[in-house]
Amino acid sequence: MSDVLLLADHATRDDLRVYLERLSRTGLPDVRLVSRGDVLAVFGCTQAPEGLLDQVPVVLVLRSFALAADSAPGGARGIDRVVPARGLLDRLARLGLVGLTLELPDVESNAAWAGVLPPAGGWQDAGAVDAASLARVAEEGIRRTAEALPDSPGEAVVRRVRTGVWGAEIAPGLPAAVAFAAEAMGFLPAVDDAGDAAGEDAAAGSSPTGSASAGSASSAPVMRLSTTLTWRRLANERGEVLVRTLLG
Repeated sequence: MSDVLLLADHATRDDLRVYLERLSRTGLPDVRLVSRGDVLAVFGCTQAPEGLLDQVPVVLVLRSFALAADSAPGGARGIDRVVPARGLLDRLARLGLVGLTLELPDVESNAAWAGVLPPAGGWQDAGAVDAASLARVAEEGIRRTAEALPDSPGEAVVRRVRTGVWGAEIAPGLPAAVAFAAEAMGFLPAVDDAGDAAGEDAAAGSSPTGSASAGSASSAPVMRLSTTLTWRRLANERGEVLVRTLLG
């Protein structure tokens, strides 16, 4: 019998669909689903190494979705599955306009990145990253990637160019790939004038990271930065981007 999730409401169902659609366009094909009580955590991956010698860091994205109260999928243990994102989207499409009961695909995926998830606790606050700066890094990286690729490039060329662009650090332990993930997944809010100004300052040479304390920067949208020994996390109310360092 397939595992079943009872989503809290139609807004949650629609948010999950949009998240999976973005991930299908941007990331690797599978997601890891972890439920605890009435919360479903959906992990995706936008970048991962292809082999033991590949130095590309793992970049994960995460959003949490509300389940119906007392639905307790999987019983006391909850659900912990790795499934194809496209399969979930197909099941969501079958729900029609009013359905909320999501039956998970029977197929279990074997994604290497899903074997290690970030810890639930032990995070240390490390300030904030300006959303405008992240958006600029993502935009610049997309432009540089497009300009560097020749016509009809092979897969090896595409990967080499992308690694060069998105592997550059924008702050200690934070590759540019986190900015691309945040932008592509819709985690960056619309930036107001204050955010644009902060982004211009960062583009002029100041670091995009820092405390979200007093001054005009406090009114600019940010993603909070926190760290463990082997993980870096950018988070706001829209979602999280997590990068595992090479030590992890």
